[in-house]
Amino acid sequence: MEECSMENGRPPDPADWAVMDVVNYFRTAGFEEQASAFQEQEIDGKSLLLMTRNDVLTGLQLKLGPALKIYEYHVKPLQTKHLKNSSS
Repeated sequence: MEECSMENGRPPDPADWAVMDVVNYFRTAGFEEQASAFQEQEIDGKSLLLMTRNDVLTGLQLKLGPALKIYEYHVKPLQTKHLKNSSS
């Protein structure tokens, strides 16, 4: 058992995140207003890892500016990191 299996109260692997983990992740990242969209759409960790750029830009009905940042700086890196971890 790893001692620090929780990262800010979230499992370290985004695939294990519940909807609220995703919401809190984006709140912590400074997207307070946009975080609720993930809750409304019931985006959990597995869904987050499956999201395409188009999903983020159009599916969540977010303003374009924040949506672009959310995808480029958060969703994409989480997906990349997850793929690296799960393939090793």
